[in-house]
Amino acid sequence: MPGTGPVRTMPEAAAAAQRFAAAQGLHVGEVMQFSNGYYVELLDPSGHGATEVLVDPQSGDVRVEEGPAMMWNTRYGMMPANQPAPAAIAPEQAQRIADQWLRGNQPGLHAADATAFPGYYTLHTQHDDRIVGMLSVNGQNGAVWYHTWHGQFIAMQEQP
Repeated sequence: MPGTGPVRTMPEAAAAAQRFAAAQGLHVGEVMQFSNGYYVELLDPSGHGATEVLVDPQSGDVRVEEGPAMMWNTRYGMMPANQPAPAAIAPEQAQRIADQWLRGNQPGLHAADATAFPGYYTLHTQHDDRIVGMLSVNGQNGAVWYHTWHGQFIAMQEQP
């Protein structure tokens, strides 16, 4: 969705994402600011994870996040399923898979709790108790997709 100009604050990022979300009957959940832009979690009417979007700070453009939100999302992604299979992997398993992957690929980091989206989970990566990034785990096969595009974590807020 084309933006309306620069986005400089998390409330402005949330407002841009809400304009995008409203067309799909969704609403904004978590908003995170990174050095490369804003990440926004979109929730369905019952408050469950629906998809993830990015807000460009220069233009205010909103787009579905590349990676898992496009490729693994069985409801809002590029290839939605008519009857998505229930996740074969539970949230706790996704966190264990993420921690194992982080030990081998990003030593010193660990995963926080898993947030479920249709077909996958997204988890904050942390150093001690400080967020440093994100990764996703496929809900069917346990594949891990590390989010390299965000840059450095700056701040986070939950929408009411």
